[in-house]
Amino acid sequence: MTQLAGADALVRLDPVFAQLAVGAGHNLWGLPHLTMREKAFVCLTADLCHPHLDLPLAMHVQMALSNGVEPEAIRELFRHLAPYVGYPIVVTAFQRLVELGLPEALDGEAVEPTPLSGALMRAVHDLEKVDAGLAAFTEDQLAQRWARPGLSVRERAIACLVVDILYQTLGESMRLHVELATSAGATDETVRDLLRGVAEFGLPRAWAAARALGL
Repeated sequence: MTQLAGADALVRLDPVFAQLAVGAGHNLWGLPHLTMREKAFVCLTADLCHPHLDLPLAMHVQMALSNGVEPEAIRELFRHLAPYVGYPIVVTAFQRLVELGLPEALDGEAVEPTPLSGALMRAVHDLEKVDAGLAAFTEDQLAQRWARPGLSVRERAIACLVVDILYQTLGESMRLHVELATSAGATDETVRDLLRGVAEFGLPRAWAAARALGL
């Protein structure tokens, strides 16, 4: 069983709550259809969504590193999530990574957008019917992210699904990210485990997402 990082700090805050929190954490880390990296990304994404950038983020960064997630992968996750959770939140999150002692970024090259295709391009085309300017900005943001090294398409889609569940964007956005995740190897069981894991960060939101997905 995975030892949850920061459990002792929770005990000092409140021993009964610590028992409840550790039990909830073991639920996520015991799910069989998500990789350890994906479970770490679920926690880190949830921290940005709420946002929980103090002790929870510190605990989840420690947990991610202890399970083999590279510091640069955490940085790439935050880069990917910026337009989904908001650039200002990610600024603060990067400040916290510095405070937590993560190494400086390894990748300092200029971002080279990659032309969109498939489900991502279809989503942009659908948005053009609503607002061409918003569609253009969306295409630019997506083109800068989805083909970058450091995270797989499945990992990026799973992180976006966490945002969808916690922000309750349960229509087009969630359907797009489910399609991207499944095209990259995720199964219905993967999505079910994701819902069960995200429930730790908002049970009613996980219920609503499960109903919307019909799983």
